[in-house]
Amino acid sequence: MASFFRRPPNNSWTDHLLLKMANIVGALFVMGANGYTVISPLDVYYSGKETYFTPAPWAYFLWPVIHLLVLGTCTYQFSGRGKELIIDIIGWNLPLLDFLNAMYIYSWTNQEYKYALVFIVFTCSVVSKIYRLVKLSTVRNICDELFLHLPFSLYHGWTTCLIFTTAFAAFGVDAEIEPVRIWTKVFVFLSLFTLQTIASAYAYASAEGDLPACLAVSWFIWAVFVNQTPEKSPFVHWCALGAAILSLCWLMRSAIGLELKIRNRNANNVRFGFSGNDNEGSRLLGGH
Repeated sequence: MASFFRRPPNNSWTDHLLLKMANIVGALFVMGANGYTVISPLDVYYSGKETYFTPAPWAYFLWPVIHLLVLGTCTYQFSGRGKELIIDIIGWNLPLLDFLNAMYIYSWTNQEYKYALVFIVFTCSVVSKIYRLVKLSTVRNICDELFLHLPFSLYHGWTTCLIFTTAFAAFGVDAEIEPVRIWTKVFVFLSLFTLQTIASAYAYASAEGDLPACLAVSWFIWAVFVNQTPEKSPFVHWCALGAAILSLCWLMRSAIGLELKIRNRNANNVRFGFSGNDNEGSRLLGGH
């Protein structure tokens, strides 16, 4: 791993310093903003609008995991390999992501759900762009997996789920004062079906699948099931349970695919006496 942190002779930590500082400041600001929403007396995730697609509040504790991983990304940018991927390839998309995420948190905190929906859609679009850039890497080392693939796979899966729950908050009925009606049931079912389709796409996106993204979707659906009790709506409760159980299938498919890939890689390394090659490990995304 140390070889991946080795800086090329012409690479200084002061190169693109403005972008590097923007990445760090943005990551710390968003992490602090999200942390405040959790520990503040406002109880944002406990006292917001309750809909028939609202997950349990503990679902949002996935945010700190994502933010900590992104801080690792900001550290990785000072290495030679990280500079090539994060600075030269991702570029200013990461500070833009931090800004849009902060605006989403601000809108959600003030219960401006329609504005929050706009910002989470734009946030997800920027995450999707970064996600595609990361997935273009045909040869990834362990640092790429930890500081690029893992955080942005979780980020992509999680923000995709947030689009649905934010849409229900913006346009759905208040579950505390209004009973569930036929159209609400239809949209809940379609949303769960769409999330299953997305999870299956993650699972079959490659030979090993995308385990972190599948985990984010499954985590969200289980939180919806826990929060939507039979007393609120038996239909929503049991539909969410079925979707949550089905989401475990995509998780298992990705986990098995990842294990098989690791086994095959280890077998090939032993067969050909591969001991690591810095030139292979330092390719740019897309193999350039």
